[in-house]
Amino acid sequence: MTRWEKNLAELGLTLPPVVAPVAAYIPAIRTGSLVYTSGQLPFVDGELSAVGKVGAEVSIEAAKEAARLCALNALAAVHDLVGLDAVVRIVKVVGFVASGPMWLCWVVVVVLGVCRFWVSCDGAAGGGFVVDVAAVRA
Repeated sequence: MTRWEKNLAELGLTLPPVVAPVAAYIPAIRTGSLVYTSGQLPFVDGELSAVGKVGAEVSIEAAKEAARLCALNALAAVHDLVGLDAVVRIVKVVGFVASGPMWLCWVVVVVLGVCRFWVSCDGAAGGGFVVDVAAVRA
Protein backbone atom coordinates (compact mmCIF):
# COMPACT_ATOMS: atom_id res chain seq x y z
CA MET A 1 0.00 0.00 0.00
CA THR A 2 1.44 3.36 -1.02
CA ARG A 3 1.65 6.37 1.30
CA TRP A 4 -1.10 7.98 -0.76
CA GLU A 5 -3.29 4.89 -0.58
CA LYS A 6 -2.79 4.78 3.20
CA ASN A 7 -3.85 8.42 3.50
CA LEU A 8 -6.85 7.77 1.27
CA ALA A 9 -7.79 4.71 3.35
CA GLU A 10 -7.71 6.87 6.48
CA LEU A 11 -10.27 9.08 4.70
CA GLY A 12 -12.35 5.99 3.86
CA LEU A 13 -11.45 6.18 0.15
CA THR A 14 -9.77 3.96 -2.42
CA LEU A 15 -8.42 4.76 -5.85
CA PRO A 16 -10.97 4.04 -8.57
CA PRO A 17 -10.03 2.38 -11.86
CA VAL A 18 -8.64 4.82 -14.43
CA VAL A 19 -11.48 6.36 -16.39
CA ALA A 20 -11.27 5.50 -20.07
CA PRO A 21 -10.87 8.61 -22.24
CA VAL A 22 -14.10 9.87 -23.77
CA ALA A 23 -12.29 11.86 -26.48
CA ALA A 24 -8.85 12.10 -28.14
CA TYR A 25 -6.63 12.46 -25.06
CA ILE A 26 -4.77 10.32 -22.57
CA PRO A 27 -5.51 10.48 -18.84
CA ALA A 28 -1.95 11.37 -17.75
CA ILE A 29 1.39 12.06 -19.40
CA ARG A 30 4.88 12.42 -18.01
CA THR A 31 7.48 14.88 -19.24
CA GLY A 32 10.72 14.92 -17.31
CA SER A 33 9.88 14.88 -13.62
CA LEU A 34 6.37 16.31 -14.08
CA VAL A 35 3.10 14.49 -14.66
CA TYR A 36 0.17 16.32 -16.20
CA THR A 37 -3.36 14.98 -16.06
CA SER A 38 -6.01 15.63 -18.66
CA GLY A 39 -9.29 17.18 -17.60
CA GLN A 40 -11.07 14.85 -15.24
CA LEU A 41 -14.82 14.40 -15.05
CA PRO A 42 -16.74 13.02 -12.07
CA PHE A 43 -17.20 9.51 -13.47
CA VAL A 44 -18.23 6.65 -11.21
CA ASP A 45 -18.55 3.24 -12.84
CA GLY A 46 -18.71 4.84 -16.28
CA GLU A 47 -21.45 7.32 -15.38
CA LEU A 48 -21.25 11.03 -14.58
CA SER A 49 -22.13 11.65 -10.94
CA ALA A 50 -23.44 15.16 -11.63
CA VAL A 51 -24.76 16.84 -14.76
CA GLY A 52 -25.80 20.46 -14.97
CA LYS A 53 -24.81 23.79 -13.47
CA VAL A 54 -23.92 24.44 -9.84
CA GLY A 55 -26.74 26.41 -8.29
CA ALA A 56 -29.23 25.25 -10.87
CA GLU A 57 -29.43 21.48 -11.48
CA VAL A 58 -26.50 20.60 -9.18
CA SER A 59 -26.39 21.44 -5.47
CA ILE A 60 -23.26 22.81 -3.81
CA GLU A 61 -22.79 19.55 -1.89
CA ALA A 62 -23.14 17.46 -5.07
CA ALA A 63 -20.66 19.79 -6.81
CA LYS A 64 -18.14 19.36 -3.99
CA GLU A 65 -18.50 15.59 -4.22
CA ALA A 66 -18.13 15.72 -8.02
CA ALA A 67 -14.95 17.78 -7.63
CA ARG A 68 -13.58 15.24 -5.14
CA LEU A 69 -14.35 12.47 -7.64
CA CYS A 70 -12.44 14.39 -10.31
CA ALA A 71 -9.47 14.61 -7.94
CA LEU A 72 -9.64 10.87 -7.20
CA ASN A 73 -9.81 10.13 -10.92
CA ALA A 74 -6.72 12.30 -11.48
CA LEU A 75 -4.87 10.44 -8.71
CA ALA A 76 -5.83 7.13 -10.31
CA ALA A 77 -4.46 8.30 -13.68
CA VAL A 78 -1.18 9.40 -12.08
CA HIS A 79 -0.91 6.17 -10.09
CA ASP A 80 -1.46 4.12 -13.23
CA LEU A 81 1.32 6.02 -15.03
CA VAL A 82 4.07 6.42 -12.42
CA GLY A 83 2.75 5.18 -9.06
CA LEU A 84 1.66 7.68 -6.43
CA ASP A 85 4.74 7.19 -4.27
CA ALA A 86 6.74 8.85 -7.06
CA VAL A 87 4.71 12.03 -6.51
CA VAL A 88 6.56 14.61 -4.44
CA ARG A 89 3.78 17.20 -4.43
CA ILE A 90 0.78 18.54 -6.28
CA VAL A 91 2.04 21.61 -8.12
CA LYS A 92 -1.15 23.06 -9.58
CA VAL A 93 -4.89 22.50 -9.50
CA VAL A 94 -7.08 23.92 -12.26
CA GLY A 95 -10.84 23.72 -11.94
CA PHE A 96 -13.50 24.45 -14.52
CA VAL A 97 -16.94 24.56 -12.96
CA ALA A 98 -20.20 25.16 -14.82
CA SER A 99 -22.43 27.38 -12.72
CA GLY A 100 -25.68 29.23 -12.97
CA PRO A 101 -25.94 33.02 -12.73
CA MET A 102 -24.56 34.62 -9.58
CA TRP A 103 -22.78 31.49 -8.35
CA LEU A 104 -19.12 32.52 -8.74
CA CYS A 105 -18.42 32.40 -5.00
CA TRP A 106 -19.66 28.80 -4.88
CA VAL A 107 -17.43 27.87 -7.81
CA VAL A 108 -14.44 28.91 -5.72
CA VAL A 109 -15.79 26.94 -2.74
CA VAL A 110 -16.07 23.80 -4.88
CA VAL A 111 -12.46 23.99 -6.10
CA LEU A 112 -11.13 24.98 -2.67
CA GLY A 113 -12.66 21.71 -1.51
CA VAL A 114 -10.40 19.90 -3.97
CA CYS A 115 -7.36 21.77 -2.64
CA ARG A 116 -8.30 20.76 0.91
CA PHE A 117 -8.72 17.20 -0.33
CA TRP A 118 -5.14 17.23 -1.71
CA VAL A 119 -3.88 18.51 1.66
CA SER A 120 -5.72 15.73 3.50
CA CYS A 121 -4.19 13.16 1.11
CA ASP A 122 -0.63 14.46 1.10
CA GLY A 123 -0.26 17.28 3.62
CA ALA A 124 0.75 19.84 0.98
CA ALA A 125 -1.01 22.13 -1.42
CA GLY A 126 0.14 23.72 -4.65
CA GLY A 127 -1.06 26.70 -6.59
CA GLY A 128 -4.03 26.80 -8.84
CA PHE A 129 -6.93 28.68 -10.28
CA VAL A 130 -10.61 28.26 -10.96
CA VAL A 131 -12.65 29.17 -14.02
CA ASP A 132 -16.40 29.68 -13.90
CA VAL A 133 -17.81 28.24 -17.13
CA ALA A 134 -21.18 29.65 -18.10
CA ALA A 135 -21.55 27.30 -21.08
CA VAL A 136 -19.62 24.39 -22.50
CA ARG A 137 -19.99 23.74 -26.21
CA ALA A 138 -19.76 20.27 -27.65
